[in-house]
Amino acid sequence: MGVMPVNRLLLGMSVPIMISMLVQALYNVVDSMFVAQLSENALTAVSLAFPVQNLMISVATGTGVGINALLSRRLGQQRPEEARVVAHNGVLLALLSYAVFAVLGLLGSEWFFRLQTDVEEIIAYGRDYLTICTVLSFGLFGQIVLERLVQSTGRTVYSMITQALGAILNIIFDPILIFGWFGFPAMGVAGAAAATVFGQITAMFLGIFINQRWNLELPLSLSALRPDGGTIRDIYAVGVPSIIMSSIGSVMTFGMNQILIGFSTTAAAVFGVYFKLQSFAFMPVFGLNNGMVPILAYNLGARRPERIVRTIQLSVCYAVVIMVLGFAVFWLFPGQLLGIFDASDYMCSIGIPALRTISLSFLLAGFTVVSSSVFQAFSHGMLSLTLSLVRQLGALLPLAWLFSRTGELELIWWAFPLAELVCAVCSAVFLVRLYRAEIAPLQNHLQ
Repeated sequence: MGVMPVNRLLLGMSVPIMISMLVQALYNVVDSMFVAQLSENALTAVSLAFPVQNLMISVATGTGVGINALLSRRLGQQRPEEARVVAHNGVLLALLSYAVFAVLGLLGSEWFFRLQTDVEEIIAYGRDYLTICTVLSFGLFGQIVLERLVQSTGRTVYSMITQALGAILNIIFDPILIFGWFGFPAMGVAGAAAATVFGQITAMFLGIFINQRWNLELPLSLSALRPDGGTIRDIYAVGVPSIIMSSIGSVMTFGMNQILIGFSTTAAAVFGVYFKLQSFAFMPVFGLNNGMVPILAYNLGARRPERIVRTIQLSVCYAVVIMVLGFAVFWLFPGQLLGIFDASDYMCSIGIPALRTISLSFLLAGFTVVSSSVFQAFSHGMLSLTLSLVRQLGALLPLAWLFSRTGELELIWWAFPLAELVCAVCSAVFLVRLYRAEIAPLQNHLQ
């Protein structure tokens, strides 16, 4: 963390995570691809369930961000005992988060869908899908937190293995459980949920084994799962803004679904398809960020400003290249992308202009996403939260609502690039202030 050339270190830590996240993106697409073969209503049900799934992931990954940043800093400060306390409290928080979502999913899944639509088939599909995903979500929470523990010690290849295993199992079992292959019952949409949680649970158990076998700096023990108020507060000082920031995406998605359903359920399905496809562009950048954050946190603790600056510069460059490639694919091949989901002519007439217009936001998103993670690494979660609020609630949803009042569906998609432009300006201002306030003084101190 402190001596390896920054470019090699960043790539060495990020590429395994990027690969595993691309596999994650693949299974998200495969999931919807098979569901779309059942019916468009089945695809719409899975799309409408996305805000709750995203909320669970937000809580798990946000907590993981807090754990990762705090662990890396404690390790950089050569305080191993405190790092172990952080690890055990992180696992405890994952278990408590699961319990909350299990109860909410069991009691509120049908109500959630009735809030969005009166189509009984969509409600039935969605209720079954969401209940399984929430009640058995302990695999999701456990997998993500355990991956953060190995990432914080620089062993990102192991997190790649656990994520890849869960995704591959999901891809394999999706058609088996949806359509009833090889003697398994045909579960339909519920089969997609079952395949998802099976992959997550298996990955969680592999994560336990990896941590116990190879992550020797952070040995886990059931007897050490005791809450520590100060540690939990420090984890959530970074984690809560990250949770809220990611959860805002659930609010945005729910709001966009309500706006789009006013035009047609197909428009909502197109939006759901976009979210599945855009993960191929964003997931590698998120993987890059996961490799970047512990490097920044470690070198902040070790007071090495030149490595901090170089890490940020390289991360922004790589992220921009990734997002430009994503833009090119969306702009040039929107029809082929929609064809993956058996899109009808009507769905293509809505989806092709939607994908092209929304993808314009990719040209700025690489910079804004990396900037947000830089602020998290410096324990300025509120700046990341502000960016997310500005983009999704301050700009995107209001613009989408205003454009919807014209009755022109195609105008709604322009809210995405416009909101990203606003966010990019804010990101640049915040990043300059961070440099002047915290990085430049470190350089002056060394001189």
